[in-house]
Amino acid sequence: MIQWDWLQDKKPEADQFNSIHERLIEAWRRLGLSTPIIHFAGILDNQEDAGTLNYLRDTAMQAGFSTELLDMRDVGWNGRGFVDLSHQEIRTLFKLYPWEWMMHEEFCGHIMHSQTLMLEPAWKLLLSNKAILAILWELFPNHQNLLPADLEAKKIKGDFVRKPFFSREGANIQISQGDLNTDGPYGAEGYVYQQYCPLQNFSGNYPVIGSWVIAGESAGIGIREDRTPITTNASRFVPHYFI
Repeated sequence: MIQWDWLQDKKPEADQFNSIHERLIEAWRRLGLSTPIIHFAGILDNQEDAGTLNYLRDTAMQAGFSTELLDMRDVGWNGRGFVDLSHQEIRTLFKLYPWEWMMHEEFCGHIMHSQTLMLEPAWKLLLSNKAILAILWELFPNHQNLLPADLEAKKIKGDFVRKPFFSREGANIQISQGDLNTDGPYGAEGYVYQQYCPLQNFSGNYPVIGSWVIAGESAGIGIREDRTPITTNASRFVPHYFI
């Protein structure tokens, strides 16, 4: 990880909340997979996605598995199961590809009838849909870890943030205060409205702490920082350390 390399170079006497690499290798081993080969698929034309897939492949190989890399467009169906370009059965597939996109693909109807183990599992579709914020607020009103959220803006008191159900990396976000907004391809699926909770401003920078959870356990943090309160895919990544 880049921020670990930064730590070793700049603050070798310090430490960092970062055990991501070791935890990923251990997580592959703990899955108890019966197949020796794991297929990794995504949009390989996207440099970031290809880099992420190759890194995760490396952790799987360090855990003792053989791996195959292929583009999502090259996942085929032979009438009995999913196969790769060599007609090899895909028994375990790690996909860096959204479930909501897969639901519109030609082979989507075969998923329920295949024997392929999908990583991430289909239930993650519920968690990646931001409409769940409104449901959580309805189920647990006034919970200390939640902000008021609803599918109607008029039900939110004061300023709000409008988020498309399936947006990623800060795309198509609107903050009513100051009418801040970002562009992007999302929004046709609908929006959820959440009470605005201003980020702390540090000399014109707005940092957000992200948490990595691996196999159900916290494994590290990363800090993204921007000149606006909306964090996007172009926001700076800031390494951290503690003594």
